[in-house]
Amino acid sequence: MVIDTQNHSHSSFVRRALERMTHGNSVQGRRYVNGYLLSLDDTTLNARGYVREELGNNSPSVIVY
Repeated sequence: MVIDTQNHSHSSFVRRALERMTHGNSVQGRRYVNGYLLSLDDTTLNARGYVREELGNNSPSVIVY
């Protein structure tokens, strides 16, 4: 049985790159959503089941687009 190590290392590199991109997009998406939620008033947040203090703790930096 012959194992192609070049292809394996290439696919491993690609897999890691895709995982990192996906993770980065996920973090950016959470920041964006938290930034939007923090722009809402307290009544609307409470009606949707959110607490402003918890949102602020989850997002140390708010990104505005």
